[in-house]
Amino acid sequence: MLAQQRYDYVLERLRAHGAIRVADVVAGLGVSDGTVRRDLELLEGQGKLTRVRGGAVPPGGAEPGPAAPRGAERTEAGPWAAGAVLGMLVPSTTYYYPEVIRGAQNAAARAGARLVLGVTDYDPGRDLDQLRDLIRSGSSGLLVTTAEGPVVPAPVGDLLERSGLPYVLVERRSAEVFDHAECVLSDHRQGAYRAVEHLAAQGHRRVALLAHATPTADLVAEGHAEAVRLLGLDGSAPVVAPGRGTDRSGADAFAQACRDSGATAALVHPDREAILLLQRLRAHGVRVPEDLAVITYDDEVAAFAEVPLTAVAPPKFELGRTAAAALLDRLGAPGGPPVRQIVLQPRLVVRDSTGAPRSEQHTTADARVAVR
Repeated sequence: MLAQQRYDYVLERLRAHGAIRVADVVAGLGVSDGTVRRDLELLEGQGKLTRVRGGAVPPGGAEPGPAAPRGAERTEAGPWAAGAVLGMLVPSTTYYYPEVIRGAQNAAARAGARLVLGVTDYDPGRDLDQLRDLIRSGSSGLLVTTAEGPVVPAPVGDLLERSGLPYVLVERRSAEVFDHAECVLSDHRQGAYRAVEHLAAQGHRRVALLAHATPTADLVAEGHAEAVRLLGLDGSAPVVAPGRGTDRSGADAFAQACRDSGATAALVHPDREAILLLQRLRAHGVRVPEDLAVITYDDEVAAFAEVPLTAVAPPKFELGRTAAAALLDRLGAPGGPPVRQIVLQPRLVVRDSTGAPRSEQHTTADARVAVR
């Protein structure tokens, strides 16, 4: 490639993105780091750009300062974020994480950055390989959700530190209590607590729990247990958490346990398990919500159950958007913003599966008896 072709490539990318990184030009042209740096030095001498650490910005430009205050609307990203590549490790692209990815893409697009995915399909053995691929592909920074959770395994933490790249953990946290790792989390304990609190406010005193084994299950179980304790509920309702998945026989056994214990409500995680439970309850003549009120946790397909399910909805889009924005801020001002460990609260979406408060249900039943 002729020198003038390299210069044209650099200036075209600078016009398109508002900033360039040496690593991106090296990857795009297939030339050495030294060649790119000499080209930037020459173009700066001609007044066509201003070099900054690791790249260049338009003439007279400078590296951006600290990020805007939290809550301020981001109308355009600083020049350092434009053209950045955000490597995103996720366990899945089919359940829960599509909205997280969409949120991250929203923040990246607004900044003129690019999002690149590495997917493990919940296989912990692929975490390191996928991360290495993202690092080798020229990622400017990393958004990391490991296959297992909620704590990042030590080998993954070691690789992230050795990479030297800024990173943000998403729905995961460091194993070290006093750690400097940035993270954005849903408060799943709080989400489970709010679900049980809603049921208690409706008059339910025995609230069962059924949870499939997921990275979230232990936190949901902890929130359920704390709610039962703090709200003074009857602890005799069945608790299956975390289970290995609910097949037909497992759902039948749980339904029977609820009947035997006198439980009148259940929190179920995730949506698939809740929908299967509804089917088995109907087969056994148990009505939802009249005989058993049900709340599901995740709100992926809860609205499409035969009885639309009241659901705890983690803020999935905001998780991705907030994590990507934090990473872009870190790229925009290395060493500038304070380390952020952000916790977002899920919300409760009330649908048909919890019905009216039990006092109202009893009144309605008594009225029907009187008419007969």
